[in-house]
Amino acid sequence: MSTTISYEDFSKLDLRIGTIVEVSNFEEAYKPAYKLTIDFGDLGIKKSSAQITSIYSEDDLLNKQIVANINFPNKQIANFFSQCLVLGVIGDSKVILLSTEHSVPNGTRVC
Repeated sequence: MSTTISYEDFSKLDLRIGTIVEVSNFEEAYKPAYKLTIDFGDLGIKKSSAQITSIYSEDDLLNKQIVANINFPNKQIANFFSQCLVLGVIGDSKVILLSTEHSVPNGTRVC
């Protein structure tokens, strides 16, 4: 188990629901990855990269609602700036995206 944090620490994360509206191969990445364009509703469109090519095709990801942290600073990966962090769990050495069971409005806060 990692270090215990306070509720105040957790509340600093801005976890939101977004819909992936565009997917492309990230050819410049060191490890196989996709470039994702994600719609967070009134919060706007953000880009991210994700090393999830081993279990997801581009078609699997298009229009999929996911969970992401949107208040990290931008991170440069090769020639690309990731603007949010898509969340997932590691299962059988592969990342499985966290998503919603039912459709909710883009930008909905995760609590």
